[in-house]
Amino acid sequence: MISKIFKLKFTLTLFLAIFLVNYVSANEEKIINVTLQTTVGTIHIELYSEKAPISVANFLRYADDGYFNNTSFYRAVRYENDNGSPKIEVIQGGIGDGERAYPMIRHESTNISGLKHLDGTLSMSRGAVDTATSDFFICIGDQSGLDYGASRNSDGLGFAAFGRVTSGMDIVRKIHQMPSDKLTDNSYVKGQLINNPIIIKTIQRD
Repeated sequence: MISKIFKLKFTLTLFLAIFLVNYVSANEEKIINVTLQTTVGTIHIELYSEKAPISVANFLRYADDGYFNNTSFYRAVRYENDNGSPKIEVIQGGIGDGERAYPMIRHESTNISGLKHLDGTLSMSRGAVDTATSDFFICIGDQSGLDYGASRNSDGLGFAAFGRVTSGMDIVRKIHQMPSDKLTDNSYVKGQLINNPIIIKTIQRD
């Protein structure tokens, strides 16, 4: 009899523990904080692993591997130099040794994640859908033209937002205003390549 009561109590306790874990998991937004160190200052970022798990896991894999070390912010897109439509304002960086790059990832549209391209949003750069690797950008101001359904990409799927700057937007804006008239044969990025790219020293979890 005692054994049966003990087993019943154990079962109820285990059930309650599982319920609480599941409840907390379902109601807690999983946020991972990282620090991005550049030669002109520090940028603090939070990553939304619950809303954009593929993009966040990909970004952290590159960060943990040291891939971003000594890469750079190399592109500053401003309304006056943007050659796309609708016009946007972002800084772009993160290209490293292509031979060390991980496989391209599946695209997480903003209609899936629920995230939007607001001021300070971190998002994956891409060409065709499902081609993102290490390259990323940070929005300066709200950029709804980069969300799902907008026409910046002909496929209408937008870009994959996955994080946001929590402090250091002054550094982002400083990079955004760097001279950017480096010569290029690519007409799409003409006037956008930073003359002296800003080095990303490290990106590390807090």
